[in-house]
Amino acid sequence: MTDLPTGLPMRLEPLVVRVLAPNASAYTHSGTQSYVVGESDLAVIDPGPDDPAHLAALTRTIAGRPVRAILVSHHHRDHSPATRPLAAATGAPIVGARAFAAGEAAGDAAFDRDYRPTHVLGDGDTVAGEGWTLQAVTTPGHTSNHLSFALRESGALFSGDHVMGWATSIVSPPDGDMAAYMASLEKLLGRDDRIYYPGHGDAVENPRRLVRGMLGHRKSREGQILRQLREGAKAVPAMVARMYAGLDPRLLPAAERSVLAHLIDLRDRGLVLEGEAWTIA
Repeated sequence: MTDLPTGLPMRLEPLVVRVLAPNASAYTHSGTQSYVVGESDLAVIDPGPDDPAHLAALTRTIAGRPVRAILVSHHHRDHSPATRPLAAATGAPIVGARAFAAGEAAGDAAFDRDYRPTHVLGDGDTVAGEGWTLQAVTTPGHTSNHLSFALRESGALFSGDHVMGWATSIVSPPDGDMAAYMASLEKLLGRDDRIYYPGHGDAVENPRRLVRGMLGHRKSREGQILRQLREGAKAVPAMVARMYAGLDPRLLPAAERSVLAHLIDLRDRGLVLEGEAWTIA
């Protein structure tokens, strides 16, 4: 991992500086990566958790320059809570992923329930400043409202948690959707982005190769699930125990959610039947 210590800005290319938040965990790798885009005026992408040290680091990086927009790929609690104090400090609007309606993804503690965007971006919508243009690319799957952001001037894509530099994304129903996730990967495969800057992990310098590998990995997992069900009905934990032998126990709940997402997709395609245990159709 090539991250600098938390709080120290790292220039990745002329228009892009990365600042790592101090929230490393089994789910966030070395922490959430916030990105500051621009030179004379700025955009801040995914300002991260509401952590005083991280906000201070972002403020030092901004260095008094005007912030045109605070962009949010999705409103998980490791990505969006700092939007509020940063917007209060800079006067910048919060734009990007939509907020959820009342009751949507109810009970999922991963989401920032206080997230309120000023403006929601749709596919192809842009935010611009002096010398930079960021275009929204809808990439649902990890969450239903997930966006990536393409920097037109350099060919970089800020891929959020859809494509990360250290692991595949968790797809957790009911909001996470495996069919949408696969379609979003196919969408990125059809693009010609030069490099990905993810929410977690190293920059992805050969993005199409990684996306092809991710599609193959998910199709392989699907095949494993179908082979297990052909042997007899099984519950999700039993499948995960066989498919993820040796996995860090802290990540087993996430693996169960992703297997469930595969099963729901297979059910919707008429290949498996849902019950107390899952069976082949």
